[in-house]
Amino acid sequence: MKLIQAITLAACALTLAACNSTEDTKQNAGSANDAAPTDAQTVTDHGAKDKSEVGFEMAGGNIEEATNVPEKEKTAILSAFDEYMDAFNAEDIDRYMNVISKKPEGFNYNDEKVVVEQAFDEYDTIRTAEDVTIIKYDDSEAQAQVFTNLHIALEQTGTGAKLDRNGRQVTVFAKEDGKWLVTSVYFIGDTAE
Repeated sequence: MKLIQAITLAACALTLAACNSTEDTKQNAGSANDAAPTDAQTVTDHGAKDKSEVGFEMAGGNIEEATNVPEKEKTAILSAFDEYMDAFNAEDIDRYMNVISKKPEGFNYNDEKVVVEQAFDEYDTIRTAEDVTIIKYDDSEAQAQVFTNLHIALEQTGTGAKLDRNGRQVTVFAKEDGKWLVTSVYFIGDTAE
């Protein structure tokens, strides 16, 4: 049973790779380093000051594409999201950290690198995104939110234990020095049927 809990925790940690926060350990309940939540509908929203910051209701709601995104920015944001996913799946830490904000809102950059390196060492993970949609774009704040239905296939390298998980994720990007970088991530796993 502990193996299943460890794998579930690892899946959450990998899904939320850009969500680690050490600003206040007393307020860090629900972090990737805590035990896995018992309620699969629990929102893990590290760094969120207000859930209304996310462009849709995590527990359901309609997904609508933002209509105010200039075509050039849309291409750049979606390309940054693809690189974020591809770098993680390739387990290339340098490439992955190049798409992570150095001034994140939802995690600590240095802690993120440590957590992801550990995950790459202990697990083989493939994250597959479907229905990738820019749901919110704010030119004045230089931020964008990308929604996706996410499938995570995880295998622990030492034991061969496997876990598959589906959920919905919003990845928040901030434009820094002309590049779109991940600044926070919101994820909710689907309940088992």
